[in-house]
Amino acid sequence: QVQVVESGGGLVQPGESLRLSCTASGGVIINVLNMAWYRQAPGKQRDLVASIDNLGRTNYADSVKGRFTISTDNAKNTVSLQMNMLKSEDTAVYYCNTVRRSFGWGQGTQVTVSS
Repeated sequence: QVQVVESGGGLVQPGESLRLSCTASGGVIINVLNMAWYRQAPGKQRDLVASIDNLGRTNYADSVKGRFTISTDNAKNTVSLQMNMLKSEDTAVYYCNTVRRSFGWGQGTQVTVSS
């Protein structure tokens, strides 16, 4: 089963930015897949935050529209999530996977937004 590795999380103050990155094992070519970022806050379900299809079309949860940008890097074979104007409610563990959740879940990367 394909495994993913997420990175780039951290502790930031409200209004600051972070860029998350995700790579996949097993020779998977990320930009031919429909990829997504998810997040899970303590005590809550894992929700889709942003997705990008193999044509580069993107979709975002209403709560992050205008602040987050999902993209793929063909040369690095990664999918990234640029997060700007972070809010305390963005605090969660962030995961990447396909839109169909067909990969094994990685460890995720913790994003904490706090003053």
